[in-house]
Amino acid sequence: MSHDSLASVTIHHERERLLRMLALATFFIFFQAYMVAPIIPALADAFATSAHTVGFVVPAYLIPYGIATLVFGLLADRLGVQRVMFASLAMFSLLTALTATAVSVEQMALWRVLTGLGASGVVPLALVLVGQLFPYEQRGRPLGWLFAAMAGGMAFGSPLGSILVPIIGWRGLFLAVGATGGIVLLLLLPYRRLIAGAMQPVGGTLGDLMRGYLGLLSTARGQRTYGYVFVNSMFHSGVFTWLGVYLEQRYSLGPVGIGLALLGYEVPGLLFGPLIGRAADRWGRARLLPIGLGLSALAAAGLLFDFPVILAPIIAMLLSLGYDATQPLFAGIVTSLGGKRPGQAMGLNVFTLFVGFGLGSLIFGEVLRFGFGTALALFAAIELILALGSIRLFRSEMPGEAKIRR
Repeated sequence: MSHDSLASVTIHHERERLLRMLALATFFIFFQAYMVAPIIPALADAFATSAHTVGFVVPAYLIPYGIATLVFGLLADRLGVQRVMFASLAMFSLLTALTATAVSVEQMALWRVLTGLGASGVVPLALVLVGQLFPYEQRGRPLGWLFAAMAGGMAFGSPLGSILVPIIGWRGLFLAVGATGGIVLLLLLPYRRLIAGAMQPVGGTLGDLMRGYLGLLSTARGQRTYGYVFVNSMFHSGVFTWLGVYLEQRYSLGPVGIGLALLGYEVPGLLFGPLIGRAADRWGRARLLPIGLGLSALAAAGLLFDFPVILAPIIAMLLSLGYDATQPLFAGIVTSLGGKRPGQAMGLNVFTLFVGFGLGSLIFGEVLRFGFGTALALFAAIELILALGSIRLFRSEMPGEAKIRR
């Protein structure tokens, strides 16, 4: 084997190991994000307040997370992705652990705001790195791994949050996740040179920054992609955030029962995320997006009916599959939009995603004043409209056409 061939193989293996480490970091960040919603009833008891009040803790994390991604994407472009990513992972670990000190729902909300602000520089930059390390026609698989890690975090965070709280308490849960984040940071340190070399810092003025955002949103492709990311994230967060409360009220389930019922959520992404990514690379996102959006609408509509509680994991699995066949595909499109500022493009994507998450949980909670039936019917109808519209709007998203579409 020649020297160049040996070097190429070495770089390939190091790139794959880095991908696994990034997936591990992504897993735990999403684990802690999704472990909160199912324990809303338990937190309501702990703080002697209503589930509706505790529900604000979810957007208290998600909306600041989304807003801060704009800053972290800019900082990564200017200071270097490795510095920003490692600092963000350190803040995630520390602030998650400090959440255990909260003695009221207001204090917990404050810690969640700070954690959202600090943690938002890891996953977006991991997605950016994939865009730099892999060519567009090969990004489906690595993006699939990262979204599978998100799926795994959701899949295990949702049920384990409910199951572990009666054993170690909600404070122990936050302490354990914070400590685990510190371990992941240590595991990532050996890859700092590879990360630094993947994306060189880019200078520029505030005017350049604003022109960059305007450029991303000035094309039809950028507008429809970011628009769909926003509304689709509102749908999924709204339904999922209140799914635990729905199961408690409709089936009188406790924390462990809620956790078991949610076991189906994100299992499809954990198992099939890379396969969905490969399918997108091979057959095109245009064919998969309407299916994913339609499955999401079907899952929400299914919650309108009186089904045996044993089928709850199936409904959760269908909802998850809808997410896994949409948001990773949108992220793949975004990786081709940024040009010389990929951090800015992905920062805007994750900003849109998480602000949508936060607003979705808020809006669904407000519509709940009219009952679960009304809220679910409204969200299902909007998602169905998205599915039908995507057939035309994303018909050009076929393999090999990314560089000519605008």
